[in-house]
Amino acid sequence: MSERILIIDFGSQVTQLIARRVRESGVYSEVHPFNAVTHDSIKAFYPKGIILSGCPASVTGIDTPSTPDGMFDLGLPVLGICYGQMAMADALGGDVQSSDHREFGRAFVDVVDDCDLFHGVWDKGAKEQVWMSHGDRIETPPEGFRTVATSDGAPFAAIANDEKHYYGLMFHPEVVHTPHGAQLLENFTHRVAGCGGDWTMAAFKEQEIAKVREQVGTGRVICGLSGGVDSSVVAVLLHEAIGDQLTCVFVDTGMMRMNEAD
Repeated sequence: MSERILIIDFGSQVTQLIARRVRESGVYSEVHPFNAVTHDSIKAFYPKGIILSGCPASVTGIDTPSTPDGMFDLGLPVLGICYGQMAMADALGGDVQSSDHREFGRAFVDVVDDCDLFHGVWDKGAKEQVWMSHGDRIETPPEGFRTVATSDGAPFAAIANDEKHYYGLMFHPEVVHTPHGAQLLENFTHRVAGCGGDWTMAAFKEQEIAKVREQVGTGRVICGLSGGVDSSVVAVLLHEAIGDQLTCVFVDTGMMRMNEAD
């Protein structure tokens, strides 16, 4: 089984970008919605580390997404991004408050200390460009965390618990507007979580095709094909796996461009 990273999705519009960046660094990742993740499901997935996504909600609200019960008892490295950082801080006893100053857009952080997340990417004393999008802020980080980067609007722009391998970023490393964000994520997956980075999409494709052939055997398959990227990729891979055993049924959802259905 490939080394894998679990991404817990709190509803960010760019969560899929986290998965893409992780896979681009040679590590398999999956996105699981927060309300479907449990202590047991994490153990069954057997990840090398966990990334908590952002979210448009406020940690201080009622019935907002929270980290799964027992997640921090598994001894796994955790990286919290934006809302994920604050959800982690809140779960571990920190103080998170709604801010009267919402940050959105380009910002700069001051790197005030070294940590494994910054290794070979950011140096202590540097000022680095990032992309912020948040309305809450950490007032007091949980016990065991130290501040490794600050900004004008976020005094705890990056925090680290080196002993437990917990890291939190107030900014979004997955977007291109954080120029070194991909390297920061790679430091988490490779340096912190210990992934080797030898996973490839080509190998994954062959593995999934083999699974389909084993599951289908001599049977036949119907594939609902809307013409979108997801169903089209599924149809192509199914056809490569089982050929004429596949029948695609085109379902015109009315969402395609003019004449594209034809």
